[in-house]
Amino acid sequence: MGFPLGHNSARHADTIWSGGSEHRLGDARLARQLADSAGQVLLELRHEHADLEPAALKTAGDLRSQAHLAAELERHRPADAVLSEEAADDATRLGAERVWIIDPLDGTREFSEISREDWAVHVALWESGDLVAGAVARPAMGDTLATDRPPAVPDRVGGPLRLAVSRTRPPAFVTRLADRLGAELVPMGSAGVKATAVVDGTVDAYVHAGGQFEWDSAAPVAVARSAGLHTSRIDGSPLRYNRADPRLPDLLICRPEYADHLLSVIDELTKGETP
Repeated sequence: MGFPLGHNSARHADTIWSGGSEHRLGDARLARQLADSAGQVLLELRHEHADLEPAALKTAGDLRSQAHLAAELERHRPADAVLSEEAADDATRLGAERVWIIDPLDGTREFSEISREDWAVHVALWESGDLVAGAVARPAMGDTLATDRPPAVPDRVGGPLRLAVSRTRPPAFVTRLADRLGAELVPMGSAGVKATAVVDGTVDAYVHAGGQFEWDSAAPVAVARSAGLHTSRIDGSPLRYNRADPRLPDLLICRPEYADHLLSVIDELTKGETP
């Protein structure tokens, strides 16, 4: 069975990725394969059409990656439902046992800036109430973090707490949080890159309170949990997926040793106000 949403114990991670069924492990490998191949499609598009205007390149990237992932899911898992940022929502997913939650191109702005690497592809699988597999490809960075081989979070180096923040739209809430914590803000692009920056040790936490959807966080959360990180809403409640309304407006991913302190300070900052 899958791990409970919001739970991060190594025991549950072992149940899924080490002791799960052959089919379940196949799902995790497929998530990586899908994210990798979509990333390759996007790299080729970017190389071949680097002269496109940014708006046109964004649109082309969204459409090309969506078409690729839709075709591959139809080929490999035709019975499963799909929730995608770039496709019309099909309400039949609400009665499905298995739903792939995908963001074909996370960080279109960064993708359209040819020199930037901080964009991603998200592929996650939700099954019977739980996220059970996920992959975040960072094609221009040359890697994919996925649940088939849960990544090891590096030991923390010294210095102030580091928070990932949007490079173009840093929210006032996170700035206030950093001031209260004496933390350093580390600007970067897409949501998937900010989330996986906690996994690879670039930052200690990613706090978002400015509005997101399920496809923005499902794959990063699955990967972060497999690595033993804390994941939750900013009030500490579980992150739940495949809901009728796919909006999931806030998120905390952090090293587990900082979770209680971060949640406490966030609670103090958000009392009586919307972050």
